[in-house]
Amino acid sequence: MIFLQYILKRKINMSDWFRRDSKNIKTFNKRDTKEGMWYSCPQCRSVIYKSVLQQNYYVCHECSFHFRITSNDYIKIIIDDGKYQEFGKNITSGDPLSFKTPKDYKIQIQESVKKTNKNSAVTTVKGFINEIKVVLAVMDFSFIGGSMGSVVGEKISKAIVKAEQENLPLVIVTSSGGARMQEGAYSLMQLAKTSSKLARFSKNGGLYIVLIADPTTGGISASIAMLGDVILAEPNALICFAGPRVIKQTIGQDLPEGFQKSEFLLKKGFIDEIVHRKDLKKKLTVLMRLLLKKNE
Repeated sequence: MIFLQYILKRKINMSDWFRRDSKNIKTFNKRDTKEGMWYSCPQCRSVIYKSVLQQNYYVCHECSFHFRITSNDYIKIIIDDGKYQEFGKNITSGDPLSFKTPKDYKIQIQESVKKTNKNSAVTTVKGFINEIKVVLAVMDFSFIGGSMGSVVGEKISKAIVKAEQENLPLVIVTSSGGARMQEGAYSLMQLAKTSSKLARFSKNGGLYIVLIADPTTGGISASIAMLGDVILAEPNALICFAGPRVIKQTIGQDLPEGFQKSEFLLKKGFIDEIVHRKDLKKKLTVLMRLLLKKNE
């Protein structure tokens, strides 16, 4: 009662008790929350600090969801000390069909080059995986969906030839929407070209290991992704030729849940093993030492 009389006498507004007095109260060690510092997991909705995600190979620590990563990220994970020799870097796409859409193909290429700091949707390098020299090609979905045009086909072909000439194992990481429609038949020809070169590479005793990352679809899933001597895949990766809606409309039937995910394909024998990203380098090393008969 006395407290209430004091409030009324002083005419104190009760809401003032809950207001922050910025003149007398100061905050120290204010944390910077710039845009892009935090990520939300698409699967479990956990909020993850960017540096924590990077340290965990861009994998959610709660549910092990594998975020899509760039070709540079894969190279850092796989290649020793990030030291490698890149080849075919300056090969760039043209516009052989003068393809016209709401956004011209030339503009799409220019925007993708600026966005990714890459000249194409695949990076080809030569380096070491735990002291084993390899040729590595990594597709990048952020460059026009990782689609295979004439440049991608040519760079992968050069990687196959280099591995064959230098008697090195070949590792390809796939992440692609398939053939690049903006190049029409030129794009489709690359599927045959790379597949035939891989057949010759295999016939001559070359070792080819493929890692299928999310997503790998269309002509890529129907060619280089399924031609490896050993076919690895990341967890929960989408692997298919056509999407589930297209297939359902075509055959008029409901399809098994998750039938285009890597776990389903493993059960059906389409792939050999699912590998967590943190174990990828170790798995590649074990396979190459075993299949190349290299001693530790």
